[in-house]
Amino acid sequence: MKILVNKIVKKLIKKRLKISFAESCSGGLLSSAITSVGGSSKVFSLGLVPYSNQSKINILRVSKNIIKKYGSVSEQVCLSMVRNLNKINKTNISVAITGIAGPTGGTKKKPLGLVYIGLKKDNKTEVHQCFFKNKGRAYIQKATVKKSLDLILRLIK
Repeated sequence: MKILVNKIVKKLIKKRLKISFAESCSGGLLSSAITSVGGSSKVFSLGLVPYSNQSKINILRVSKNIIKKYGSVSEQVCLSMVRNLNKINKTNISVAITGIAGPTGGTKKKPLGLVYIGLKKDNKTEVHQCFFKNKGRAYIQKATVKKSLDLILRLIK
């Protein structure tokens, strides 16, 4: 993963792009991965960990009604998180993550390992639904970060 992170930071620097994150279930691991690279301060702008619904509402301005209707782990909430992060911070690329890392919290409809990753670059916004194997909380978080990095790299190519 270190090679991938280095590649992303170099590309962001070369293209003069700034990036920001709003991470729920990954708890700041994506921000940590990016900031582990020397020179990342040229491209990394902001990392938020809006873990609770209240912080999603208060900081990212996700509508209470959206959370109530779809649940905090949903495409709709992720979309709202990434759009509002972009409004708050105005970086070239915004990434939002919400999911269920476990060990509890999963249901039949929303199993452990369900993660939504939203990316916004310029006027393009996309949300990816991912299902990671339930091999424990740390595995799901690391898999989420790896998938996010893959999506970021694809977005900046």
